[in-house]
Amino acid sequence: MIARHGLSASKALGQNFILDRMLLARVAAVPGPLEGQSVYEVGPGPGGLTRALLDAGASVVAVERDRRCLPALAELHTSFGEHLEILEGDALRVDERSIVGGAHVVANLPYNIGTALLLKWLGGDWPPWWRSLTLMFQKEVADRIVAQPGSDSYGRLSVAAQWRARPRIAMTVNRSAFVPPPKVTSAVVHIVAAEQPPSVSPKTLEWLTEAAFGQRRKMLRSSLKSVPGALEAAAALGIDTMRRAETLSVGEWVELARALSPSSESPASSRTRQSGHG
Repeated sequence: MIARHGLSASKALGQNFILDRMLLARVAAVPGPLEGQSVYEVGPGPGGLTRALLDAGASVVAVERDRRCLPALAELHTSFGEHLEILEGDALRVDERSIVGGAHVVANLPYNIGTALLLKWLGGDWPPWWRSLTLMFQKEVADRIVAQPGSDSYGRLSVAAQWRARPRIAMTVNRSAFVPPPKVTSAVVHIVAAEQPPSVSPKTLEWLTEAAFGQRRKMLRSSLKSVPGALEAAAALGIDTMRRAETLSVGEWVELARALSPSSESPASSRTRQSGHG
């Protein structure tokens, strides 16, 4: 199909195609049985993963901005009919909740927008519009998503992915599986939503972690000076401001954000309530 339509991966669009149908079937199986399920795919390219999802029994909405790939996707539509809907457009601008609310997201994301899309899907209202996220990233990005405190990979993306969701690396994918082969190993990350901690503003948490991890070599007493009330809240919560951002657990970041969120209790009373729950 790629040869017939004269397709080649676009470096400008961050494209790398996977042609191994057994591998694609394994990726499609990560979220669990898809028979009768709705799936949202970004960047289908020539449709290898799309076909694997359709073969698994899913109904797929695929968003593609590369017009060169649309004829190849149209061939799949001919084969699978109403089970495949193709949208031409920029995934960063799509209002997914109104189009595919309740869908699983499964995608070999373009490398150049993968992190931006993930942060978009992890943000906003909660519970999210998606049922699960199964996403291909560079292994380095995948490691950041699941990283634990104290590691070099732990940062803003780790907190964003873990404070109200549960990510795991489902599988790694060798560079040789792609056409053309990228310079790095890739990994498939599977994410399911969890309950959002009460009385925590996502924007406040984002603001805090942006300030702290933006100067990760500095102690909190320096990196959080730009956030009004942050140092006082940290002291009230018993968080030593001589520590660095990467040493705080996701739970500690959540507590600090709760203390600074508009409708929160005072830091001291919040700590008392949490300790009362064991």
